[in-house]
Amino acid sequence: MSESTISNKLCDRFRNFYPVVIDIETSGFDCKNNAVLEIAAISLKMNAEGWLNVDQKIHFHVNPFEGAILEPAALAFNGIDPTNPLRGAVDEPVALEAIFKMVRQGIKDQNCNRAVIVAHNAHFDHSFLMAAAERCKVKRNPFHPFATFDTASLAGLVYGQTVLAKACETAQIPFDQKEAHSALYDTEKTAILFCEMVNRWKSLGGWPLNQDSNNN
Repeated sequence: MSESTISNKLCDRFRNFYPVVIDIETSGFDCKNNAVLEIAAISLKMNAEGWLNVDQKIHFHVNPFEGAILEPAALAFNGIDPTNPLRGAVDEPVALEAIFKMVRQGIKDQNCNRAVIVAHNAHFDHSFLMAAAERCKVKRNPFHPFATFDTASLAGLVYGQTVLAKACETAQIPFDQKEAHSALYDTEKTAILFCEMVNRWKSLGGWPLNQDSNNN
């Protein structure tokens, strides 16, 4: 492939998908009945040389929706007290509106068609985000209804590790266990890890793909 045919546009890297890194802290494992308590989203950008980097960040503490089940074990695990007024929590529709607005603008700016969730064990975060969007009657959900990029699977391939902390350690990304299970911290580390894996593939010659060799 000649230099003139190489595209370093984000829209061309992921089949017109706009990757957005998401982490959600919840009050349990049931996306229909347990609450979103914290959510963070980080968009990504590609520089002129085709290297992927972190772009914008947005983060909210979220009030449980009415009737949500708050599992004591889940709250003990993530250390969140939903009743603490110092959390500065907002209602679920407020958080989703702000995140989706940022994502829609990013899709437009990058000439992409749709956003795709990047997350560690992505099915979990995707299911909670979709359930929240349905609960809030969001009319224009910018995220793909089922496709995700799962950094746990990718890290298993690249580093032989599926736990976020261990994958970051193997990739030489600093990780503080005391900060873990904060939505913003985990999103930041997941975003760095995803960029590292995508850029590592590029540095090894895997991107851009050699179209001439593929056609042989």
